[in-house]
Amino acid sequence: MNFKLKEALITVKENQIEHHRETVAVAVALPVHDIFTYSVPPHLTPQACPGKRVLVPFGRRTVTGYLLGPACRADPPEIKHILDVLDETPLFPAAMIPFFEWTAAYYMHPLGQVISTALPSGLNLHDIAVLTLCAAGVQAMTAAPLAPLEGIILSALEKRPAGIKQLEKEIGQHVSWALIHQMRQRGWIHVDRQIKSRQIQPKTVRMATVKGGTFLSGRPSVQRQAIRRVLETEGDLSVAALKTRIHTAPALVRKMEKAGQVNLYEQMVHRDPFGDPIEPDTPPELTAEQAAALQVMDPLLGQGFKTVLLAGVTGSGKTEIYLQLTMAALEKGLHVLVLVPEIALISQTERQFRARFGETVAVLHSGLSQGERYDQWLRIANGEAAIAIGARSCIFAPFGEVGLIIVDEEHDPSYKQEGGLSYNARDLAVVRARHHNALAILGSATPSVQSWHNVTVGKYATVGLTRRVNCHPLPAIQTVDLSQSRDDRGIRRYVTPQLQEAIRKTLDSGNQALIFLNRRGFSACPICAHCGQPLRCKNCDITLTLHKRANAFRCHYCGFSKASAATCPSCGSDKIRLLGVGTEKVQEAMEQLFPGARVARMDRDTMTRKGSIIGLLKDLKHRRIDILVGTQMVAKGHDFPGITLVGVVCADLTLNFPDFRAGERTFQLLAQVAGRAGRGDQPGRVILQTFNPGHFSILAAKDQDFKAFFKQEIGFRKALGYPPFTRMIAIRVSGKDPQHTAGHAKALGANCREMLTAAGPFHGRIHVMGPIEAPLARIANRHRWQVLINSPDTAALHRFVHELILGRGAIPAGRQIKVSVDVDPFFLM
Repeated sequence: MNFKLKEALITVKENQIEHHRETVAVAVALPVHDIFTYSVPPHLTPQACPGKRVLVPFGRRTVTGYLLGPACRADPPEIKHILDVLDETPLFPAAMIPFFEWTAAYYMHPLGQVISTALPSGLNLHDIAVLTLCAAGVQAMTAAPLAPLEGIILSALEKRPAGIKQLEKEIGQHVSWALIHQMRQRGWIHVDRQIKSRQIQPKTVRMATVKGGTFLSGRPSVQRQAIRRVLETEGDLSVAALKTRIHTAPALVRKMEKAGQVNLYEQMVHRDPFGDPIEPDTPPELTAEQAAALQVMDPLLGQGFKTVLLAGVTGSGKTEIYLQLTMAALEKGLHVLVLVPEIALISQTERQFRARFGETVAVLHSGLSQGERYDQWLRIANGEAAIAIGARSCIFAPFGEVGLIIVDEEHDPSYKQEGGLSYNARDLAVVRARHHNALAILGSATPSVQSWHNVTVGKYATVGLTRRVNCHPLPAIQTVDLSQSRDDRGIRRYVTPQLQEAIRKTLDSGNQALIFLNRRGFSACPICAHCGQPLRCKNCDITLTLHKRANAFRCHYCGFSKASAATCPSCGSDKIRLLGVGTEKVQEAMEQLFPGARVARMDRDTMTRKGSIIGLLKDLKHRRIDILVGTQMVAKGHDFPGITLVGVVCADLTLNFPDFRAGERTFQLLAQVAGRAGRGDQPGRVILQTFNPGHFSILAAKDQDFKAFFKQEIGFRKALGYPPFTRMIAIRVSGKDPQHTAGHAKALGANCREMLTAAGPFHGRIHVMGPIEAPLARIANRHRWQVLINSPDTAALHRFVHELILGRGAIPAGRQIKVSVDVDPFFLM
């Protein structure tokens, strides 16, 4: 056959194969909103299925993507190929892809980054630029005139090749890509791209098994005979387990493997995040109210989508209803998702569910190590767990189908993620329940205004629990007007005589007290006694907080720290007055006032070590703590039967925030912390210290009456056009240069008003507030502006913001300016 004809036929055949090659849709883990089409090489086709990670070329980079399914649009003229399929089995079921797509569309976040947020961290592969010194660069170091930074870079690369970030860390200076390209064009350096391996791998252990046939020949040693007997009697064992019985087992089994007497192999195992084993429990007898609530909700399981708000007073037994509903769901073959707001609560909830349901429970939260979270994720994905318990990220647990979703303490702002994908896990729970035709239960003693409004308009059903399970009344709440002790000095200013006397009586009767202040540290307002200037963070527009035990002033926003012996940056004086109060100062005051009492503290500073929360809760349960001082961590759903007194040091800390939800948060926090008292056999009492005893949020918290609070709060919201009567989106602009940041924010505001004045679909339907500097105008050396946009028409609001940020007329931000979109914002600071 003619050579040219043969070559042409081969080319035609290759083109035919290429034409029929399967194409798939891939979302890449980068800040791009599009979905991309790739072809699948024939050798990868059997492995390529939705839910797996794939390695794909993207521009000049190689990145991780997520395979979504067959491509549903025409192939681009030059289609690229998938380089590799990274997973043996899917990391998430195909049934979750519509849920991911809805989340990406509603929160205006790239789909690939939504999936990346959902998955355990440390899984993705990506390439990094590695800089290597060339021969011409070595010559240039001695011959050519170099700019100072060029010489520093070449000297650093002479020691070893380095990535950009590693190089910047080593030389202590920023290195621009423009300079890198310039040095590469001169032939001084070579830029290579290398795949950076994932940070997390499946955990494996080495197992030993008896090899078929004759086990040993000749005269075996006593130790080898012992290994044989163990393996033949108990089956395959890990080498580590053998070592606990025979100290030299690792060396022996290696020799036995070489002699053909045993086989060694690697077996994947799960890292155990649970710790101590838990004794099984027996379901208690339900109260009449609990039984009635179950009679309403149990028949809803498996009957389609429904949302029920379970509004029960503190101590009314909502958790037992969750357990009973979970049992009913499992009996119908349904999977269950349980969300709790704080990691501190997960240990308590997880232990209750494990006592009832054993090994079918998995946990997902950021307190786990990367390896533990990966293993728990795989247990769910592989069908080894039917119940997933966790904080907000647990809403993405990889169940193919879900029958019941429980959101405990649904009012809690911790369900809202700040930064990155700014989702609300409570809202996504309702959305996911709708996607799976499941039952969603939202539980709280202080329902959010949004949720109770949904009840009043018929969107949610509701079930109420008005009495505690032990038939005890709710704690009696006494308010103490702090303005009466305004002129007092020392401890008496923030621990009033009434509170001191109540604590003393509680301790004398052998009970425990909880002292609540939602501010950590020792002094929140250090001021120079000479010039009156506060000690401020150098990176943020906020005062530093003294942490006495750490011997340092710290910023709670950027982490900046300086020694407690620091002088005033304005005048140099070392006379610093430590004004304000935090949990550390309250703890010190309790130790001084009640020297015989055992005082502990529960806040973010003391609960950082793994197991510290469980340890403290055990000490509290076993009466090894007399007084517990804490922040909002102590207010969320914990059951402390020995606590009969709750003292609120200052109820007004959140009341005057520049945020329309300030009153709601104050009411919820006070009512929740008051509910920690009197949950055991003895009645409880609450001392609530406040400068505003007549404020309706304080009065409603005192009466434990969320309906009274709602009735007054909803009128303000309606009059001002705030949620739940409208939907709101915050657009935040930040940058290091104050003028550029302000300029971009003002240009964004001008675009908003231009879109509103035009005779288009948004005229008269959208309300824009701003742009204006954020209340915290600078955090971590980034200046901050924001624009608030609201509308009663959710679809129009999303179209408006999408056109503003991603449309043809959108203002390019550049690298120095960051623009973020926060849908349904919770924090407006």
